[in-house]
Amino acid sequence: MSKLNRDVLYMIFEELQDNNNVLYTCLSVNKTWCELIIPILWKDPWKFLKRKKEKGKILFNVIFSHLSDESRNHLNQNLQINTYEKPSFDYISFCRHLNLNAIQWLINIIDEESDMKIIKNEVINLFINENTRFTHLYIPRQFDYQIHLIPGLKRCFSKIEFLSCNTCISDNTLIGLIEICKPIKELELFIEKYHNNPDIAKLIDSSKNLVNVKFEPNYFNYFNYSNKNESFYTLIENSLNKHADNVQCFKITEPPATKLFSSFVNLKRLELNGYARGTLWNCLDNVYLPYLQVLKASRVPLKVLISLIENTKGFLNEISIDYIFHDESNNKRIIQAICKKCPYLIYLKLLIKNSNIPELENLLINCRYLSGLCIVVSIYGEFDWDRLFLILTRSSPINLFKFKFNISPKIPIKVETLKSFFDNWRGRHPMSLRFFQTDEVKEKYIDLIEKYKIEGIVRNFKYLHRNPLEAFKWDN
Repeated sequence: MSKLNRDVLYMIFEELQDNNNVLYTCLSVNKTWCELIIPILWKDPWKFLKRKKEKGKILFNVIFSHLSDESRNHLNQNLQINTYEKPSFDYISFCRHLNLNAIQWLINIIDEESDMKIIKNEVINLFINENTRFTHLYIPRQFDYQIHLIPGLKRCFSKIEFLSCNTCISDNTLIGLIEICKPIKELELFIEKYHNNPDIAKLIDSSKNLVNVKFEPNYFNYFNYSNKNESFYTLIENSLNKHADNVQCFKITEPPATKLFSSFVNLKRLELNGYARGTLWNCLDNVYLPYLQVLKASRVPLKVLISLIENTKGFLNEISIDYIFHDESNNKRIIQAICKKCPYLIYLKLLIKNSNIPELENLLINCRYLSGLCIVVSIYGEFDWDRLFLILTRSSPINLFKFKFNISPKIPIKVETLKSFFDNWRGRHPMSLRFFQTDEVKEKYIDLIEKYKIEGIVRNFKYLHRNPLEAFKWDN
């Protein structure tokens, strides 16, 4: 493998970019591998921090080692930092994600007593200059910096594609962002209840290539929909509406203040996270999104989701619906809508009521491309696991072998039932299996599952202690 073409090796390592442990192991194989992997690891070094102080201190020391001798000596008078030699690689030149949130956190954990402004200036100037190129930019909530005055700013961000910032951003910072962010394709806005900067609308207006937009409320606003800043939402939604034909992905956590959804005729991905309980989302009634491919909804009433699915043209391939009450009637209707309108469905996460298990079988028969199924079971009432597993073995399409089930102590799976499911699965593709459950349920199945892993019925298995954010991610 060490003799593979450099381009082929790079493609392999790119596929492993989220697995830092494997990449770290490969670093020491030889010089060629090291030269290929270092730029991949440093493309977005912040994602490996996970708010762990020890990792943060190591990363800051490496960053600090890139400073000039004069700057290092000046800062060392106030900071207690391990002195590193000049690095073998210009790591910062490989960085494509400039995460100022992470940098601010790094500075805070190094020395909270020092003059943060001096340190911040040195580090920012180290990253933003004519020798660096960034595609992704993350701005902290209380960031106040005249970035438009930094030499080389335009060249540094000439290839920018992604911006994440807070809507209470200062004028000093926003002036520079409006200037450099015209090429962005993705915009993530964290919206405050108060003190929003209305010139955010100018930032949206100036963007020429927006295809992916996320409106996220600040965390403090999740359960305060009644206090939503309607005038500010109207302002930014009107600006976004000018890009409606180009927008393909949209995420929002509160119903829009305008008829924004009606304009998204080319939308392919829609995420609705209804953090404010009891929100009706009537704005989705009769909305026509013909080319929708991905629908993720949390705490959104089934009635409007049924209407939304029925008003698509058959391109939906991924549906995740969670954290919403299902009565038997609407549960049946949404299964029927998916069955009828989603022939190319690949992934599905949905609560199934006991009485509607037969409807799920119709869905399995009609959605022949289904590959992953995540079944949520209500903790109230009964659930017939025997019947579910029977239809899964009888009617699952040939591509379906990835399953996730939530198991409650109130509605457990009998060991005999699970054994029968595995026995009946013989001759099919080995299944990837995940259980959401508590520790008190966990111990029941360990020996049985290990037995069927050895026999090749179960390919891999994992216990999940909570409902994962990525419903359709199956790690080996």
